[in-house]
Amino acid sequence: MEETGKNPIQVAARLFQVIELLAEHGPMGIMEISASLGFHKSTVHRLVSSLQQLGYIRQDEETMKYGLSLKFLEISGRILAQTSMASIAHPYLKKLSDLTGETVHLVRREGTEAVYIDKVESNVGSIRMVSRVGSRIPLYCSGVGKALLSELSEEEIRAVWNESEIKKLTPHTITELSELFERVGEVRKNGYAVDDEENEAGVRCVAVSLLDYHRSPVYALSISAPASRMDRERILELKDALLEIKGELMAAMGLEDGRRKL
Repeated sequence: MEETGKNPIQVAARLFQVIELLAEHGPMGIMEISASLGFHKSTVHRLVSSLQQLGYIRQDEETMKYGLSLKFLEISGRILAQTSMASIAHPYLKKLSDLTGETVHLVRREGTEAVYIDKVESNVGSIRMVSRVGSRIPLYCSGVGKALLSELSEEEIRAVWNESEIKKLTPHTITELSELFERVGEVRKNGYAVDDEENEAGVRCVAVSLLDYHRSPVYALSISAPASRMDRERILELKDALLEIKGELMAAMGLEDGRRKL
């Protein structure tokens, strides 16, 4: 690594800026990276060379552009392998998807968002969900989010709301705290949450919260499908399957009651 005399934190920050840029846009040339990040070409060349030597990026011999290497997949695989909940829950996600024919997600809460940590795609040849492992979704406007919020106190929910960037993503997105409290109340009463095209137009979701071994409301499980085939009757069918699989998973973890006592 060169960049002699530079603040090591600044150098590390620049390395990650290059990594995140390539992750978002795909392979790019030195000049493209330079223009996008506002770094001098020589600086970009040093950063890219360092990442290439460490095996994190590779250069296409034909286009001469740089892209992320498979080393990131190796790292992400190790992270997922170490995420015990993902490995424990995966067979149940697969079973739920097989039973319903729909896409199933497992998320973990991180602050005001939920991060997708596992996904089993629908097997009925429908449109593919835009969600992907590693992507994030706001708590205030998602089924998994409302399922997670239902496990929190009013004060905790208010804090999540105040710290979130509230945007009307679709005509159905909740943008008033009073309405969110009302929806959360319904989740507590019914035992499951519904995303009625609130985060993504044309997609509905049914979700339930999951506790970790410390009985903390950290995870949530959901079924997503095109709104065209998820009417009220179908939602009730899916929630029954979802609650059944939740019970099986919680029992396997030694947690008979899947809800935290507030």
